Amino acid sequence: MPTLEPIVNVGIIGCGNISGAYLRGCPFFSEIVRITAVADLNEAAARARAEEFNIPRVLSPEALLADPDIELVVNLTVPKAHGTVAIAALEAGKSAYNEKPFALTREEGQRMNALAKEKSLRVGGAPDTFLGAGIQTCRNLIDDGAIGEPVAATAFMMCRGHESWHPSPEFYYEAGGGPMFDMGPYYLTALAFLLGPVTRVQGSARITFPTRTITSQPKHGKVVPVEVPTHVAGVMDYANGAIGTIIQSFDTLAAPFPPITLFGSAGTLSVPDPNGFGGTVRLWRDGHWTDVEHTHPYTDPGRGIGVADMAWAMRTGRPHRANGDLAYHVLDLMHAFHDASDQGRAIEITSGPERPAPLPQGDIHEALQSH
Repeated sequence: MPTLEPIVNVGIIGCGNISGAYLRGCPFFSEIVRITAVADLNEAAARARAEEFNIPRVLSPEALLADPDIELVVNLTVPKAHGTVAIAALEAGKSAYNEKPFALTREEGQRMNALAKEKSLRVGGAPDTFLGAGIQTCRNLIDDGAIGEPVAATAFMMCRGHESWHPSPEFYYEAGGGPMFDMGPYYLTALAFLLGPVTRVQGSARITFPTRTITSQPKHGKVVPVEVPTHVAGVMDYANGAIGTIIQSFDTLAAPFPPITLFGSAGTLSVPDPNGFGGTVRLWRDGHWTDVEHTHPYTDPGRGIGVADMAWAMRTGRPHRANGDLAYHVLDLMHAFHDASDQGRAIEITSGPERPAPLPQGDIHEALQSH
């Protein structure tokens, strides 16, 4: 495939645990994305990542934002810094792609979108897993009428938290963490892509354990206070009439529920785990389940397709799919579940974006370039 010039030069700020997935995934789209620098408040972490992935430059965050050659900043900082760093990037004249959650507050998310529009820049963010083969195949089935009219959806992510495996899990229990803000974006983004926007939310939330003890290394034995709800249950009214049920929990043990199921007037669709790009798609029609072959090719486990889609959109002028309006809608919903629980009432949602366009079938590189 011919190389587009100029390729979009990308700088990554934040070299923690998730950065490896981006540094592995983005080079798959080397015809449009070039990572030219990494930065972190911990310079040693940035240097380690640069050496591991052969990145030519290690900069301070301030120097990266000031670099005139960097056009797109991928923001992989901790959640409480997502809004601050992205706003700084936009103010420096650079487009910004955030790791989830989009921001800590609605106000930060609104500011990011407003700045991007004001400066004719791009803003958006993770998750990009809905661009993978599994969920793209499900969208294709829905659009083709395979389940008829969507009636309902269920979404479950239920586990005991991340302190048993993550090397530095404290932020999962701080503001911007918790199961809804950590894992909810995968489920809510997938559902928004498949069903469209939500118009009303109800919810209940609780903190089951006031502290967590880290059992992973290197912080084994450290006790962490819990500041955010760790079990959240919600109901969503979609603009298309469907009703969704979601549970996101760090308080449970065995949970036998499938990640996402869509129920329609003519069939039922089992959607694969939205924290991955592939997975088995299963369709219930005519009294039995059938495994459905993927209609789209991208099952790569690295993060990068959302960055590549944004980069192509920057060059071609088309909308990008993991965009700021979608990311803000998900942020709005996550806050709304907590608000509904705190206030004991349903929360009306007005942030509804358009459903992102599905990817064309066929070669992923050509699909991103042409649509």
